[in-house]
Amino acid sequence: MTVGLLIALGLLAGVVAGFFGVGGGVLFVPALTLVVGMGVVEAEATSLLAIIPVAAVGALNQRRYGNVAERDAVVLGLLAIPGALAGVVLVNVVPEHVARIGFVLLTLFVAWRLALSGLAERAEINAGSGR
Repeated sequence: MTVGLLIALGLLAGVVAGFFGVGGGVLFVPALTLVVGMGVVEAEATSLLAIIPVAAVGALNQRRYGNVAERDAVVLGLLAIPGALAGVVLVNVVPEHVARIGFVLLTLFVAWRLALSGLAERAEINAGSGR
């Protein structure tokens, strides 16, 4: 794995996280498995650690713009801790192909929901403009 590839992945993940608000795992996990050759569990664990500085910088900058619901963020963060602990235990018990399929299904589900939401929003805009 080259340093240049990691630099490119890091920069791209930062842009994606800042622009779309995703945790970087959407980019890191597939890139680390498909491009770098890591196993899914190793890529997920690496992504979780790597995203800490990206999320911190993004959240601090978004807070400056007044875009952070701090109470909600604290509740989500605190409740995510036991969930993350349970997820780590689970992913280390199931076969790796199950984790890979689960990640793919989650990604497809999120893409499907975002597409439906975007189409509905566009239909509302078109209906409001008389088109």
